[in-house]
Formats: sequence, structure tokens, C-alpha cells
Amino acid sequence: MDSKRHIAIFTTASLPWMTGTAVNPLFRAAYLSKSGEFKVTLVIPWLSMKDQELVYPDNIMFKSPSDQETYIRQWLEERTGFVCGFSIKFYPGKFSTDKRSILVVGDITNAIPDGEADVVVLEEPEHLTWYHHGKRWKTKFHLVIGIVHTNYLEYVKREKNGRLQAFLLKYINNWVVDIYCHKVIRLSAATQDLPRSIICNVHGVNPKFIEIGERKREQQKNGDQAFTKGAYYIGKMVWSKGYKELLKLLHDHQRELAGLEVDLYGNGEDSGQVQEAAKKLETDVRVYPGCDHADPVFHDYKVFINPSTTDVLCTTTAEALAMGKIVVCADHPSNDFFKQFRNCRTYQDSDGFVKETLKALSEEPAQLTEAQMHELSWEAASERLLQAAGLDQVVLKRRSPTTTSPRNFMSMSMDLRKNLDDASAYLHYVASGNEASRRVFGAIPGSLQPDEEQCKELGWEFPAGA
Repeated sequence: MDSKRHIAIFTTASLPWMTGTAVNPLFRAAYLSKSGEFKVTLVIPWLSMKDQELVYPDNIMFKSPSDQETYIRQWLEERTGFVCGFSIKFYPGKFSTDKRSILVVGDITNAIPDGEADVVVLEEPEHLTWYHHGKRWKTKFHLVIGIVHTNYLEYVKREKNGRLQAFLLKYINNWVVDIYCHKVIRLSAATQDLPRSIICNVHGVNPKFIEIGERKREQQKNGDQAFTKGAYYIGKMVWSKGYKELLKLLHDHQRELAGLEVDLYGNGEDSGQVQEAAKKLETDVRVYPGCDHADPVFHDYKVFINPSTTDVLCTTTAEALAMGKIVVCADHPSNDFFKQFRNCRTYQDSDGFVKETLKALSEEPAQLTEAQMHELSWEAASERLLQAAGLDQVVLKRRSPTTTSPRNFMSMSMDLRKNLDDASAYLHYVASGNEASRRVFGAIPGSLQPDEEQCKELGWEFPAGA
């Protein structure tokens, strides 16, 4: 019998969609399995061809899950430099055009056989459980860990009747996370406070960025000019991703920032508007299409400017620091983790932005230490996850799951808590099993069970009577 702990990682997106919940869980699976201490399975959504066309870029399409798995493994191994030993499984998903996200279909806990169910990581636990109808996660798995990636409350506030929607969503998120998770890890304090949650950055950066940073450090040690360009920003080109704040700061301080050159890189729905707004500034702002942050075009920039306050934990900020650059960013909870690095310069207001930007451009970045590089790595992120999850404590639970506490005076309160949990879980089970109530709360019609085509593609048994 395999004595290794089994960690299943469920997430809400997959490559080639280059979004955080596709990329970060993939690296997490790679580095947790690399240690050799765990058996790891990554569970990702499988989309119909119609949905793939809506979601995946550059007309990339897959006829089968095995084709997509081959693509994912090749992409990952090109970046990590090692063969990854984890398994990949798929669950049926559908793309919601109004939410711009993939939602689960059916009982996705079926992706892991009962005999292998041990520890499960839910990347975006609220997202994965809003419409969950099936086995209770905390019953099937010995430990359920939620990792919160997104501040959904901030997103819905921008919609029609946003404040009311955010109010309702706050309580729904609390409810489902309380039902289904033993522990919750929030990447930063920029997320909703949830039951049994702690704040810990359990993400790392693509090792390619650390390699770039090491080369820059060697150039600095040799007395060479490591950075020959000025300031830039890269991000999805939508106003909510920091472009609105950045262009306003540049507009309001054109006199103080005279001579400043800033290059913007990104693709998105607001690209045209961003370009038009940039042309109206006296400051030299150049706008370019987006590309991979590891591309050589970015290596020689000295200063990364990121005024965004909508991120939970900005991946590009971590990448810029790993490449040895100075980062100028807002004094915001999403940036708390980065304040430990000398090259992170935060500002509280527009005057502070001007001061820190000019100062950064006039100085050379501090050389990264080995400890700082490690802190940004996926090895360190994996260590933080295991510590935050308290996985060493789960062994005792697994060996004696039915042991009764000898402290009889506690049994009544414990039973009451369990009864309340069970009642809450049953209420969600009933509500999530009713098509009308599902649609009221935004589920995709017909998503209670996977259709026959998806079952066939995944090798799942088509539910009788579906």
C-alpha cells in the first residue's frame, strides 16, 4: 500500500487560458510532487469545443482531454526544466459568458475515487462550491483546504445593483466555505474574510523569472549596467487593472514627471480607450500589445510601476521583483507580502507616487539575496502551504477518524456544532439540486449534471435518467 499522502488540487481554469487559477495551481502541483513526499493529482475543467472556442486564445482547441494534458505538460516542463510526476484529471465544466468564468457541472468530487480521497485543495473554494451538488467535500476528504484567489465582492460591486449583489454574495461565500472547508488560506488581506481563514501567500513565481534575476545580479556584481530602460507596466488592458489609476497619476503630475517615459504592455477590451487616453498626455506613454513577462523585451527595464488595487496578490509584481527590478506600487493589502523586499517602494497618495517613481529611476536596484530569491520561489510557496495547512496534524485524524473524545463534557457542544453543520450542508444540497433555485443564483441552465457528450469525452458514466 502506498504510504504517501494524496493531495488532490481542484481549480477553476486550465491552460491555454493564461489566468492565475490555471497557472498557479499547475505550478503548485508540480512542486508538491517534486518533493517526493506526496502523491498529487491536479483536477481541471474540461470544456466542450463550443466553450473552448470562447475561452482559449489563438484558436487553440483540443479534441480530447489527453490532447490537452499533453499541451499542459509540455508548457509546464519547458518552464520548470523537470519532468512532472503528478496526475492530471478532468471534471466537466461550462463557460459562463456573463461571469467570464468556468463553472462546475455535476458532482466533481467523482474525479477522485473514494479510496484515494485524503487531502484536497480547492483553488477558489467559493467558486467551486456555489453550485456544488453531490458528496460533501468535508465528508469525502480528511482535510479540505481552500485557497482564495479572487475578491469577488469588488468585482460584483461594479455591476448593476452591485452593492446589493456584494452584500448577498458575502454571505453566500461565507456559507459555502463554512460548509465545505476545514481551513482557508487567503493570499492577502485584500480578500473577503472567511470562516477559519488565515492570510498567507502560498504562490511562487515561474522559475524563469528567478533565472533572469540571477543573471541580472551577476551583471551588477561585475559592475555592468544591468538595466538600460526606464519604467513599464504589464497587465490585462482593462481599466480596472490599474490603467485608470496610472493614467490619472500621469495626467495629474505631468509637470513633476516631465521627461518620464512609460511603456504599457497588454491586451484587453479597453485597449483602444487606453491608447487614446495615453495620446492626450504630455508624458511620453507608449502602448504595446501584451506578451509573456519573461520575454527579453522586459529584461532591461529598471522600474515596474503597478498602481492597481484590484488584485489580491499581483503575479507580475512578484515576477518583476524576481527579475531584480524596483517595483513602485500602492500601499495596499494586496502588496503587503512584497514590502519585505528592498526593491519594493510603496506610496500612499499621488505625491508619494511621484516621489517614489523619480527616486526609483535615479537609483540602481538592490541586488537580490539568495534568501529573497528563495522566498519568491515555488519551493518556498510549497513550504508555506504545508505549514499553513497543518498537514502534519492530519495524519492523526486519518488513523483514527472515529475516535470518541474522552472529554464527555465536550460531547454535547461538539454534537450540536456537527448537527448545525449537517443541517446547513443539507440545506445547500437541496437548494443546489433544484434547477429553479440554481438559476436564481446564477448557475448555467442544465449544469446540474454533465451532458452525454461530456461524459463520453471524460470516460464518465452518463447518469441514469439525466
